[in-house]
Amino acid sequence: MKKAILLFSLFVFAIGYFVDESYAEISENQAFILEGSGFAVTEDFIEISEIDMGLLSQQQRGSTINFMIEDGFVTLADEEFVISDLEGKFLREGRYIRINGNVEGPTGFDTTISFFGRLVDESKDAAVYGFTGRINTPDESFKIIYTTKLSNLSQIDVTQTSEKLEDITIHILRGSSTQGLINSYIDASSIREQTSSTEIPSDLSRLRYFSSDRISVEPGTTITIMNNDVVSHSILSGKENYGDRHNPFTADGRISTGEIISGKTANITFEDAGFYRLYDPDYPWMRIVAYVFPDSDKLVLGQGKNFGN
Repeated sequence: MKKAILLFSLFVFAIGYFVDESYAEISENQAFILEGSGFAVTEDFIEISEIDMGLLSQQQRGSTINFMIEDGFVTLADEEFVISDLEGKFLREGRYIRINGNVEGPTGFDTTISFFGRLVDESKDAAVYGFTGRINTPDESFKIIYTTKLSNLSQIDVTQTSEKLEDITIHILRGSSTQGLINSYIDASSIREQTSSTEIPSDLSRLRYFSSDRISVEPGTTITIMNNDVVSHSILSGKENYGDRHNPFTADGRISTGEIISGKTANITFEDAGFYRLYDPDYPWMRIVAYVFPDSDKLVLGQGKNFGN
């Protein structure tokens, strides 16, 4: 009996050890997208709620890493709350996430959120977290239950590639202006020729708009936009007007390529650190999220969904 108890105790200890070692690899100066959905619950009703945030990790102290919430929103039923004054922390090297602060709703800065997330599982470049917490509006206090994905932009070590920072090219893919689907193997082959195999998703039945829609670079980096579409495009930077279908973006004047005709290129230089949302004013579903921050020794190219996210 004592042997059985001892074996059981060792088994429980082993499980605890492996669970304790299973956490997302979070480090300083990394960019992330936190996105997911779930429910907001009161005693009387249940509403659908969504979360979409851009995060940038900062200095590490012990096992805690603070992060900036650069942009994003939280939805509650038909209302959207824009990120305004939030604080966030990765706890125990990414096993937990805490988010607290204010969000701006239709009536102003009168809504607070308090979220706590636990790591559920992870892959090489992303992790799944379960969140609980509260959204407190002037009228109600909602308990939230989310399932979210934390996307870590996959890293390419600049010292191990022949590609220079100033030679990085992002392709506008053929058919992006139509917001359509790939209808044949000929179209899929055409897309493969436009970018490297590492920039193309395995599911080619869904048309991508850019070869990379999330990038992370140092200030002063120049990238090239190559227009492989059959129509002209232009790229601006601006603030997203969440919930405004008629005017989804307001240009901020930091980035403006002018017209890029089919088959031509334009250069974009990120002079200042910060968070950039790049978009085509004529085709607003075409968007790129750019994180620009110093003290990074890696260039990061990400692959998101490219469907307006």
